[in-house]
Amino acid sequence: MHTTPRPHRTWAALGAAAVTALVLTSCTDDGARTLRGTASATTVPTASPTTSAPGLLAPGGEPSDLATGLDAPWSVVRTGDGVDALISERDSAKVLELTAAGTTREVGTVDGVSGGGEGGLLGLALHDGDLFVYSTAEDGNRIQRYDLTGSAGSYALGDATTIIDGLPSNSFHNGGRIAFGPDGMLYASVGDAGTGSDAQDRDSLAGKILRLTPDGEVPGGNPFRGSPVWSLGHRNVQGMGWTADGTMFASEFGQDTWDELNVIEPGKDYGWPEVEGTGGEDQGFVDPVQQWATDDASPSGLAVIGDTVFVANLRGEVVRAIPAASPAESAEYFAGDFGRIRTVLEGPDGALWFVTNNTDGRGDPTEGDDRIVSVPLA
Repeated sequence: MHTTPRPHRTWAALGAAAVTALVLTSCTDDGARTLRGTASATTVPTASPTTSAPGLLAPGGEPSDLATGLDAPWSVVRTGDGVDALISERDSAKVLELTAAGTTREVGTVDGVSGGGEGGLLGLALHDGDLFVYSTAEDGNRIQRYDLTGSAGSYALGDATTIIDGLPSNSFHNGGRIAFGPDGMLYASVGDAGTGSDAQDRDSLAGKILRLTPDGEVPGGNPFRGSPVWSLGHRNVQGMGWTADGTMFASEFGQDTWDELNVIEPGKDYGWPEVEGTGGEDQGFVDPVQQWATDDASPSGLAVIGDTVFVANLRGEVVRAIPAASPAESAEYFAGDFGRIRTVLEGPDGALWFVTNNTDGRGDPTEGDDRIVSVPLA
């Protein structure tokens, strides 16, 4: 693998946050895990919601393992209609392929990844046959586009093109989620990198959601002329997804009071660090549509399936289901059964996939961790 000399945009000059050596416990993505549930590694738990909400898709059968033995998996993207998918491992910087046979194989290693803490190989996204990768390098976070060669069972990483780099980074609060919206544009979450005030600075890319073309340019329709910033006032967005009507949802880590689910609109300010959770509307900020105590949540990856928003929770150790039409309601599934849950995505044949994160240094791994789990949806 090598990097081709195509032009790209560097945003380090736009106020990249200074790296902070001192990491306060209350500032991390999520705290140490609470007591794990009683389910053993061999138990197959059945979903039992702790609350109910009308009109939700819900797990409707027994979960099953698709892959086991993963090392701090962070993002999973499916490559087609079947089981085949690509997986990022945060600390090893490896991209793996989950094959139809239920095995994993190495696709390649992303060069120049500087891991540690919450940095490393993070989000993946597929677009027009290319693999987009968000990772931490020595000089900041970056997004690269890789040629994805081969086919199911033989994928490999080809040439890499850096489309944006110099994004604020730290040992925590790196953001890292990337996804293509219904408009064909690339959306990326960038954390505040430990300097909360930068989330309010339009000239900094810290604490923002960005919107870019697949080549890393600023597309028409962005709210601030010449800027990739789509929304601001974020602490550490970890999940993004869209409903069929284009409504954008994002999940976000709070500090030590409230985690958030937000509906994202262009140019809007979501309040961090002036406000955590609700209560900022009278100051011109946008309130979350749902909030959770940080001990109960640490909402990570997000997927919209039909009219239901599914959110993975690390510290809360649950999958939450939220009706898009009534996003103040929610139901919880698999409480404590699988430990920390990093991300969720739509699987084939009406299934929900979720990814555990018990080997990332904050979990309590059991035999087989980490794993990708599939459960039918009713």
